[in-house]
Amino acid sequence: MNFTSLMTTSTGSFPRPGWLAVTEGSHAHTRFEGLARREAEEDATRLVLRDQEELGLDIVTDGELRRENFIYQALATWDGVDMKNKATKAVYRNRQAPREVPRITGKIVRRGQGAVEDVRFAKNQTKLPLKVAVVGPMTVVDSTINEFYKDEAELAMDAAAAINAELLDLQAAGCDMLQLDEPAMTRYHDKLRAYGAKALDRCLEGVTVPTLVHLCYGYPLGQESQHHFTYPPVFEALLATRIGGFTVEFARSHYDPAVLAPCRDRLVMFGCIDPGNTPPPAVEDVKHLVRRALKHLDPRRLMLAPDCGLVTLSRALAQKKLAVMVQAARDLRREL
Repeated sequence: MNFTSLMTTSTGSFPRPGWLAVTEGSHAHTRFEGLARREAEEDATRLVLRDQEELGLDIVTDGELRRENFIYQALATWDGVDMKNKATKAVYRNRQAPREVPRITGKIVRRGQGAVEDVRFAKNQTKLPLKVAVVGPMTVVDSTINEFYKDEAELAMDAAAAINAELLDLQAAGCDMLQLDEPAMTRYHDKLRAYGAKALDRCLEGVTVPTLVHLCYGYPLGQESQHHFTYPPVFEALLATRIGGFTVEFARSHYDPAVLAPCRDRLVMFGCIDPGNTPPPAVEDVKHLVRRALKHLDPRRLMLAPDCGLVTLSRALAQKKLAVMVQAARDLRREL
């Protein structure tokens, strides 16, 4: 795909219409079953694509409206994962936060496609470039309990092989840009160096469309911030891989965009909008933040996006925040 200055996009997830599902945190409980569910999800996907077109986004997503959450869609298509009989994991995202998670009970082997039909459907609804996100291997490790593999590195590499097969199918289905969601990478720098970067590279074998890794700090659901795990050690490990670029968060973290200088030859999807339940920012504030990034990055490789997914917001608030971002991008293009 062709890149122009300050293209606008989103991390992936959008609010679900109230008639489609009840959303609790980042998890969705759909109101329908069977054919009625499929029809409702297709109608909602059409709406979210139209919304993005009308807002003026340059790169769209399908809104991830068919997913219970961003992790389970992939795991449900793999052998070796028990999704029904979950167990409690005491440490989650490197904090004491007990959570019920799937269990790894055998060798991971991808038995079917996850988001491929989502891509085909979305591509038939829009002419804009389409980006799709898939969970990354380090986050698979962190979001499950391992009862089979001798160590996390072995689990991560088998997960990476399964993810790679999915990415290749998504690419073949016409996806224009692929994103790997990796909140675990920002929390476990030791594991990233030990096996995470290698597993990410395995995911990307044979992938030729632009790729990004979302270096995420998680949804803003009232938990303690973990932005003290800073970006530079992550970039140091990942710049040696074949990843095409980084999806990073600067609206909530208040990091100095100067830390992005080593990434100048990669794509940077620059988080400049708080995805939490906060008022929309002023256009001038967003422009000021982006100008700081432009001191260190090529505008043709810099994309604007919210820090994270918008699924926890109301549709009205999400649209207002994206409208601010799009206006900031238009103003800055004129300045450039």
